[in-house]
Amino acid sequence: MTHEKPAVILLSGGLDSATTAAVARAEGFALYALSIDYGQRHRFELTAAARVAQAIGARQHVTLSIDLARFGGSALTGAIAVPKDRAPAEMDREIPVTYVPARNTVFLSLALAWAEALRAADLFLGVNAVDYSGYPDCRPEYIQAFEALANLATKAGVEHAIEFRIHTPLIHMTKAQIIRLGAELGVDFSLTHSCYDPASTGCPCGRCDACQLRRRGFAEAGLVDPLPRG
Repeated sequence: MTHEKPAVILLSGGLDSATTAAVARAEGFALYALSIDYGQRHRFELTAAARVAQAIGARQHVTLSIDLARFGGSALTGAIAVPKDRAPAEMDREIPVTYVPARNTVFLSLALAWAEALRAADLFLGVNAVDYSGYPDCRPEYIQAFEALANLATKAGVEHAIEFRIHTPLIHMTKAQIIRLGAELGVDFSLTHSCYDPASTGCPCGRCDACQLRRRGFAEAGLVDPLPRG
């Protein structure tokens, strides 16, 4: 009997994190999925994360609550309008108001804590440095810096019991490439959620940056998005 190595997967419920989880599963890891309820406007993604975790065969799925809305500073956590109907060039012009201050640093710190408790060396994160809306905490240099920190800031790392690795298999892929990879790995994209400003039913708005990137990705991949259009 083979024993799969444990890995902590940050699972938002979006198509990127679902595809990342599928990559980890294909590489033979036992998946421990972590979702964060951080006071986000689009909390429907947590329902999607639970669906994806079950479908992907996660050994355990934990949802932690940490209210970043208390700080605000983002259209996803505060009283700031979510940008709509922006052209691709406008999306790339500057870091958008949907950036949540230090979000990935907070998320990776929580994932690292669980990984150390599990004695899991591997963390998976679905960040992307191509179709990523300019978020600074999605860049390769950020991931490299956090991986170095993980091995300096933990008992397991300092004692060389574990060498932590942060896997970002999608970081250099376009949205279309991610969608094709997910389809090849059997991801059910009907379970995922991408919209930043959905209706109370979870129906996507079809106009925010995330909806537009998703729609363009499916079109370029030559596939049909199973979610309804807003």
